[in-house]
Amino acid sequence: MRIAEVIGKVTLSQAHESLVGAKWIIATPLQRDALQGRSTGRGEPFVVYDDLGANSETRIAVAEGGEASNPFYPDVKPIDAYNAAIFDSIEVD
Repeated sequence: MRIAEVIGKVTLSQAHESLVGAKWIIATPLQRDALQGRSTGRGEPFVVYDDLGANSETRIAVAEGGEASNPFYPDVKPIDAYNAAIFDSIEVD
């Protein structure tokens, strides 16, 4: 699981039938430097399935790979990244 920051949203004209009505967001993974407020430590943005309602600049926990589709079991959904939590605050020592 990674911590990421929401930087935008995705609009689809067509989607897989199992994902109709889903919300998609664009997030940037954050490393320690970014979590401490520095301008460095941001990864390549990626698309995340979101059913928790994350907004722009929200920090989220992202499950990836096989774990991303586990919340939907036994249904099968073709997703690679899932918003598992929205953080109120993060403290880094």
